[in-house]
Amino acid sequence: MNPAKTGDPARPYHHGDLRRAILTAALDVITVEGPSALSLRDLARRAGVSHAAPAHHFKDRTGLLTAIGAEGYELLAAALAEAGDLKDAGVRYVRFAREHPAHFQVMFTPGLLRQNDLELTTARTLAGERLRAAVTSVPAEGRGPDARLASVAAWSLAHGFATLLLSHNLDGPVGDQDPEEVFRALTGMLFRSL
Repeated sequence: MNPAKTGDPARPYHHGDLRRAILTAALDVITVEGPSALSLRDLARRAGVSHAAPAHHFKDRTGLLTAIGAEGYELLAAALAEAGDLKDAGVRYVRFAREHPAHFQVMFTPGLLRQNDLELTTARTLAGERLRAAVTSVPAEGRGPDARLASVAAWSLAHGFATLLLSHNLDGPVGDQDPEEVFRALTGMLFRSL
């Protein structure tokens, strides 16, 4: 153990994966207080390391948020890869937002992210490709002749529903119903063949 690494001789350095510890602490802060509450100094304190340690992994606050965004798109792409059809892809999108609200919030706030980051753009592209694949699996008579616009419609429905759900704007209309089942019903209204 090297107490000097912590900046506090009473607290030994103990992280085998400091990067993950900082990401986890950041996700906790974002979930409770939003991304504007993030401070690398505060995250270092929470992780029990020197205030400079997070900068080693993320450079700055934008780097940290970009890493969160990239991780979110990777998780979303993995969730969409397991979808059996478009309706299931939409349900998985909504489930992802519910299970990863901090990622979801950061991913879709472009001003927080380094848009040219390779890890971010690669993960975002993969998630988009998985959503488009689910849309193009629907026969043209069920989605219309323009698959690109159908992708925008499907994404808008899933993203809008997830956003309204997370912001508690659907508490009244959804009530005690399972949000995923409500979303399945909405999807069926938009895409007739589902």
